[in-house]
Amino acid sequence: MERLDKIVAVGGGVSRSDARKLILKGAVLVNGITVRDISNKVSPENDEVILNGNTIVYKKYLYLMMNKPKGVLTATEDKNKQTVIDLIPNELRRHGLFPVGRLDKDTTGLLIITNDGDFAHNLLSPNKKIPKKYFARLDGIIKQEIIEEFAKGVTLADGTLLSPANLEILDDPSTAFVTITEGKYHQIKRMFGLFNLGVNDLKRVSFAGLSLPQNLPEGGVCELSVNELKCIKNAKNRVE
Repeated sequence: MERLDKIVAVGGGVSRSDARKLILKGAVLVNGITVRDISNKVSPENDEVILNGNTIVYKKYLYLMMNKPKGVLTATEDKNKQTVIDLIPNELRRHGLFPVGRLDKDTTGLLIITNDGDFAHNLLSPNKKIPKKYFARLDGIIKQEIIEEFAKGVTLADGTLLSPANLEILDDPSTAFVTITEGKYHQIKRMFGLFNLGVNDLKRVSFAGLSLPQNLPEGGVCELSVNELKCIKNAKNRVE
């Protein structure tokens, strides 16, 4: 059971205070009856809630995919800089949304945003070894022997031993796909730095078996489909 004002706010795309005003004005029907008690409890699964003649579809949890642009912080809020939450359109905004993991400020690509803490925890748990695939453009030629070094698991300059990673050099030998199962600070940049290569561009193209749609523009946000959520859960199941 959920409070009526919460149902109206989330399902109606309005603030909690505006939801309360609408309820008090008699704009909300529950199972065909006008309800003016903002604390009234309703069942999202069994009760029909109508706001101004439109049936409210309430979802407790929201799962979004963003094509993160360069220069935007992976954070819920910042006083001075734009965050990924700032880019979410009003119709998809709700209290408690947060990014699952992080992408560096200058890294672009696939980022999942949700308000489901358990879902996020399962994706970020180190022992799950969830695959994350990136497109990297380097400032030099990537030598074939780096493939073997990544596959063995490299040791960073600070002594951190990394799990094996997959490196696929593309037709342009200064570009590659890199798949890792960890999320250390600036990990891919530090990995290539061991071989005196700098990363000019880095874009996450896949996460937990979910690929970034080609038609999702930078800064674009879409809700994950049922099949996409299944894809993520299957990716988790494969490594458990």
